[in-house]
Amino acid sequence: MPADLAQFIDRFHLNVLVLGGFALDRHAYGNAEDISPEAPVPVLRLNQEIERPGDAGHVAAALTALGANVTCSGALGEDPAGRSLVDLLTQAGINTSGIELIPHRQTTTHARLIGLAQLRHPQQMMRVEQASPDPLPAHAVDRLASTVRAAAGDARAVCVRDSEAGDWPETLCRAAIDAARHAGRPVLVSPVADTDWQRYRGATVLTPNRRKLALQLRESPSEIARIGALAQPLVQELELQAMVVTLDRDGALVVPANADPTHVPTRPRAVYDITGAGDVTLAMLTLAVAAGADWTQAARLANVAAGLSVERFGPVTITADEMRADLSIEGRAGAGKLRGLDDLTAELAPRRSAGAKVVFTNGCFDILHAGHIQYFKFCRQHGDIVVVGLNSDASVHAQGKGDDRPINNQLNRARMLSALEDVDYVVIFEDPTPEKVIRRILPDVLVKGADWAKWVCGREVVEAAGGKVVLAPMLEGYSTSQLLAQIRGMEQRRERDD
Repeated sequence: MPADLAQFIDRFHLNVLVLGGFALDRHAYGNAEDISPEAPVPVLRLNQEIERPGDAGHVAAALTALGANVTCSGALGEDPAGRSLVDLLTQAGINTSGIELIPHRQTTTHARLIGLAQLRHPQQMMRVEQASPDPLPAHAVDRLASTVRAAAGDARAVCVRDSEAGDWPETLCRAAIDAARHAGRPVLVSPVADTDWQRYRGATVLTPNRRKLALQLRESPSEIARIGALAQPLVQELELQAMVVTLDRDGALVVPANADPTHVPTRPRAVYDITGAGDVTLAMLTLAVAAGADWTQAARLANVAAGLSVERFGPVTITADEMRADLSIEGRAGAGKLRGLDDLTAELAPRRSAGAKVVFTNGCFDILHAGHIQYFKFCRQHGDIVVVGLNSDASVHAQGKGDDRPINNQLNRARMLSALEDVDYVVIFEDPTPEKVIRRILPDVLVKGADWAKWVCGREVVEAAGGKVVLAPMLEGYSTSQLLAQIRGMEQRRERDD
């Protein structure tokens, strides 16, 4: 585990003040199997609706999941959506005493309609937004400004998640920044794109994504060095200490006021859903800076948190334990994806507790071919984490495949598997079957090729634990034995020709 980053996670039990635009997120799930006879649109048969805190509420929830003590301040309508959002925040252990409920005002809501593709994979079909068209009344702005000034001194950091809905006007941005600076607290701001960023002058750091920065600069640079060159004058103009620009798969760019920009790359991941990743980034940056991290260290931690969030569906939160587990993976990057069984089970535990589904398959995988690539893609379609049990050299030899098998030794086979995007972990087993491995990790899904339909090792174990067994279709004409036969045939013909 990279010690320079892990040390900060242990200091996350800090008071944080979260301000800005709050929203209620509704996720409506259903099956999308038919097309409407009235128009060329899918018919969504709803079967579940989930409500979560959104926007600044999601930032607050993300901070709380990481261990922070959070106080919120913002404006909601005194309507069912507003009351529901306050209840959700309170249930999460968040102090909502700074929330203003305003009569005759509509709470901002984001409704996402989500259909299950092929009855398995959630796919967002539409997002419907509702927000009040009216500015906040002056008396509410005055009360919120007083609340912010009173609460800033009790926080170790102030976090502003601005909103396109207009629920956090410039007056309150200025009050938050001035109060934080007066109290000597860092104030981190997630800006909105379609506004003048002068409203954030004097903040400690802004956290725009690439698109928001491009809109503000009126230029869309693709080269990272060019982004830094264009952002730095803006950092100085706005009297910031730094700007942290999130770059999706390219990680983040730290742009200090008076030093060269630093690119902080991230580890490649399987992106499932980007909803809420910016909020998780803001939460992690806030806590890391409050815990004493420098901007580069904070950006590295934010990359890890955002990376974990995009591997799952919906606006999720990340826990401190999940961060520690993922940092331990990063610290062993030189080992690729190969793990011992004890390390593997330890790393899987926090991700499974957050809802990740584990898929297990096994084999010799002596010479990789197109059939294997398709097979692992099939495995990925059935879960979030793909674990491959790999027969050891002795185990392969005991199967009687031939005196020259395996062609590649177990470490080289593990290296090849580790290079595949759809493989997350490799664990080597010495026994004739992977039953002991299956009993230890208890996968949610056990995958084997369709040619094993008569008997699948571990079926009873997995199904008894509530999991399922799935048979993968085989790609005709591809197998290691066939490839070796072709190679040997070529060698024999060459010897006859000689």
